[in-house]
Amino acid sequence: MAKRTAGAVWEGSLKGGKGTLNVSRANFETPYSFGSRFEEAAGMSPEDLIGAAHAGCFSMAFAGVLEKAGFAPERIETTATVTLEPVDGAPTINKIHLDTKAKVPNIDDPEFQEAADNAKKTCPVSRLYKGAEITVTAVLQ
Repeated sequence: MAKRTAGAVWEGSLKGGKGTLNVSRANFETPYSFGSRFEEAAGMSPEDLIGAAHAGCFSMAFAGVLEKAGFAPERIETTATVTLEPVDGAPTINKIHLDTKAKVPNIDDPEFQEAADNAKKTCPVSRLYKGAEITVTAVLQ
């Protein structure tokens, strides 16, 4: 099975420091800070990367579930909203909501919704975060 590596460097104090997140195999590096993570400052956060990972994983899982059910998806677009809020006094990722829109010929909405729910349950990232509340809103286009 695949193993992937990403890294981070943090310099300085929690609120005054700064850092970088990187995925070397993708030639990706981005700065992050306390402000970009816990406030509304510009920049990236680990939660942004978690959202991107979940959206990408779910979209692929959804395509697989649809194909297994005999439907050929033409396009799946997913946005993940990751909620980071205090739980028992500690910052916690406790919710992820997936908004997905898909163009899938010859499928009715009940079958589409069932496939979306199945993809939510079987996506490897969803399975990783099964302690969090994960919801999905699926729109058939």
